[in-house]
Amino acid sequence: VFADGNPQPDVMLVGEAPGRDEDIEGLPFVGRSGRLLDAMLAAIGVSRKTNAYIANVVPWRPPGNRTPTPLETEICRPFIERQIELARPKILVALGGPSAKVLLHANEGILRLRGNWKVHRTASGVEIPTMPTLHPAYLLRNPAHKKLAWRDLLEVAARLDQMRA
Repeated sequence: VFADGNPQPDVMLVGEAPGRDEDIEGLPFVGRSGRLLDAMLAAIGVSRKTNAYIANVVPWRPPGNRTPTPLETEICRPFIERQIELARPKILVALGGPSAKVLLHANEGILRLRGNWKVHRTASGVEIPTMPTLHPAYLLRNPAHKKLAWRDLLEVAARLDQMRA
């Protein structure tokens, strides 16, 4: 499951690894969490068809849908880093703790990281503003936290507006 969306995006979203539905369709974020993500993005005027690109740190579904091991994540790091470098997004959105930890070299959990702008530095030294936020699958299990993700997306929308002005 490589990626979906516009390969020259305003916003690039990065998750952890594909799930069952994504594995079947060969596209990231197509199941229930994908539908929620699409609705969240539409609410701020972003679409995977026009100005978003979606990928995962690990591009395959781990056996038994388990969490990718640290070794698997590190093996895949050069590939997601190169995808980011090629896509050259204006903004990165890290969907969930595992993605945020990889992209930001962070140790904190997602509830502590989310809502605060960070910087992802590419291998060539380009600095990309990055918003860590809650993963849509987490939001489906914890709907009360949707308000937190909404605040994060409003920050993304405001930053995009600033960049366009």
